[in-house]
Amino acid sequence: MNHTYKHIELTGSSETSIEDAVQGALTKASESLHGMRWFEVIDTRGHIEHGRVAHWQVTIKVGFTLD
Repeated sequence: MNHTYKHIELTGSSETSIEDAVQGALTKASESLHGMRWFEVIDTRGHIEHGRVAHWQVTIKVGFTLD
């Protein structure tokens, strides 16, 4: 079976980790998108407060199949 994919960019954030930032973005997107199949991390940033990482921001490209 051939698939056609559409992709979008999402940015998630987390005070804990990069992985949590990715998972948070995917969890939120899954509330309104279905058929998500893959993701690619395209950008990683962090916010610094008082010399420490305050939170991570991760932008991902997400591919999903079209109906």
